[in-house]
Amino acid sequence: MANTKSAAKRARQTERRTLVNRRALTAVKNQLRKVRTVLGGTDKAAATAAAKEFISSIDKAVKTGRVHPNSANRHKSAMNKALAKIA
Repeated sequence: MANTKSAAKRARQTERRTLVNRRALTAVKNQLRKVRTVLGGTDKAAATAAAKEFISSIDKAVKTGRVHPNSANRHKSAMNKALAKIA
C-alpha cells in the first residue's frame, strides 16, 4: 500500500495503464493467431487481408511502445515469407 498521495496516484495510473497495455497486446496476439490460421489454408485473398490487419495493429503497438520494433519486424518478415508461399 502506498504511503504518500503521490505514490497512491502512481499506483492508480499503473493499474489503468496495465489494463490498456494488456488489451492492446491481446489484440495483437489475436491478430497474429488469426493470420497464422489463415496462412495454413490456401486462400491468398483472405491471408492478405488478415496480414494487413495484423501489420496495422502491430505497427500501432510499436508506435506506442508496447512492442519492441525488432520483434514486430521479425513477425512481419515471417508472415510475409509464409504469405509468399501461398499459391
